[in-house]
Amino acid sequence: MTTTDVLSPTMVRDLVVTFRDAVRQHAPRLNSLNVYPVPDGDTGTNMSRTLDAVVDEIDATAGDDPSELYRAISHGSLMGARGNSGVILSQILRGIASTFGSRSSSSDGLDGDAFAAALQSASDGAYQAVLNPIEGTILTVVRESAGAARHTADAGGRLSEVISAAHERATDALARTPDLLEVLREAGVVDAGGAGFVLLLDAARHVVDGVALPESDVHATDVGVVGAAFDAVAPRGDRVDGVDGALDVSEQRYEVMYFLDLVDDRIDDFKQSWGRIGDSIVVVGGDGIWNCHVHTNDIGAAIESAIELDGRPREIRVTDLFEEVDEEHARREAAMTAEDTPVVAGLPEVTTAVVAVTSGDGLVELFGQLGVQGVVTGGQTMNPSTAELLDTVERVNADQVVILPNNKNIIPVAEQVDELTSKTVVVAPTRTMTEGLAALVVYDPEDGAGANGDEMSEAAASVTTGEITHAVRDTVTDGREITEGDWIGLVRGDGLVSASSEQLAATTELLETILVGDVELLTVLVGADADRATTDAIEGWLADHHANVAVEIHHGGQPLYPYLFGAE
Repeated sequence: MTTTDVLSPTMVRDLVVTFRDAVRQHAPRLNSLNVYPVPDGDTGTNMSRTLDAVVDEIDATAGDDPSELYRAISHGSLMGARGNSGVILSQILRGIASTFGSRSSSSDGLDGDAFAAALQSASDGAYQAVLNPIEGTILTVVRESAGAARHTADAGGRLSEVISAAHERATDALARTPDLLEVLREAGVVDAGGAGFVLLLDAARHVVDGVALPESDVHATDVGVVGAAFDAVAPRGDRVDGVDGALDVSEQRYEVMYFLDLVDDRIDDFKQSWGRIGDSIVVVGGDGIWNCHVHTNDIGAAIESAIELDGRPREIRVTDLFEEVDEEHARREAAMTAEDTPVVAGLPEVTTAVVAVTSGDGLVELFGQLGVQGVVTGGQTMNPSTAELLDTVERVNADQVVILPNNKNIIPVAEQVDELTSKTVVVAPTRTMTEGLAALVVYDPEDGAGANGDEMSEAAASVTTGEITHAVRDTVTDGREITEGDWIGLVRGDGLVSASSEQLAATTELLETILVGDVELLTVLVGADADRATTDAIEGWLADHHANVAVEIHHGGQPLYPYLFGAE
């Protein structure tokens, strides 16, 4: 056999690092493959951060012993998993590591048969990670690639041939995901997780055979430069970052804010110029004075846009959003490893404590007032890892804990914590912040985790939740044509229920959807990007059209979603 016919431990290490680098480079593209055109598609980000944890674990613990390498891959992916896509990816990597570890002492080495067995184990692990497996997702892509690998290996194929067969079938399966899932077909995208898995096979081909990796499209200026993993699928209606201003807000690094002196009849031109360089745009004011906010990667262009229209920007403020996120995670991770950090920081001992994932300063305070002992910063675009949730669970002053994920992507991560601690951990599967608040109303700190979890889950399920955000790309969703920049309303269980170029119109249409039947209370969480005039207008509309409904308005401070609603 030649060296390329067997995977050595060094090559496996290189494969994982290469895969991490590829996912990191393609993260914006993976994030953009979101069914709903909301500014929080984070599959690429979660897969990338999960792989960061794996590589960090390898660097920290894996020496020359192959068993240490495979243990590091398995443990690092388990503890570093973020979001639904990160949990599934961790199961894939754990399946591969388990197979490679069991065969590492074989005289035949990690050949084509071993690679095929590893992909089958990866597929089995991925399906086991999902309660109700759905075809047309990463599960399909992994399963079909494993089948092709096994067929080629059984026919006597060499390692490179097995990998090539798996890659070819995975690429084909990815292209067919819209045929299996109507929501993908309607949105004009392929499955994001499946696209990320194809990059694993790209990395394997590169390490074993020297095949060039697909080029990242992060800086592409031509739609032809999108990388092999995406060339074959050509998702309909999806545009490359940098083309026609199609950007993903989760990848915009800087928040730029300033006051702008500009004549009113030029403000639409100003908004259009900002629309070409960024997202999360808020421009409010009038009579020549405007308060302006944008997320962008080009600070200079954000300022020059005003000057080119004879405007005068002043009191300019720039925030590095990535740095804020990195600092938060670094602070948390430093606390996790500090030997002198106390387990309990002045918290009262209770039978059952609550750990909640929140985003926004107002929400952190609100959850604290309702008895939450442990808060993990996170939510859309910043899903916490298994390790971060576990660390917070260990620090609260109780042997029983209920976790409120408050985001559907964080639920599968939270569900892994119970097996990693001696404490009893129950997950109340809250999918929104308003569900989390409803759950806390029935929380009893002196009752057990099981009883609390049941009652809190029931309370959360009784709430009808809605959210307002803006579309980050053109698409057709739930039969509606959406234009980039439109305000859209989403309701749990019903999907997209409103869309309009006017935020108030989209909001009132959403409210008419959820304020039906015997609704007595509406909770409104006001986000960081909400403006006071719109909030006042919503409050006035509610008073005029639903005077019988009690309204509680709280400052949430959450990003990306200016308004979150809970009707009960």
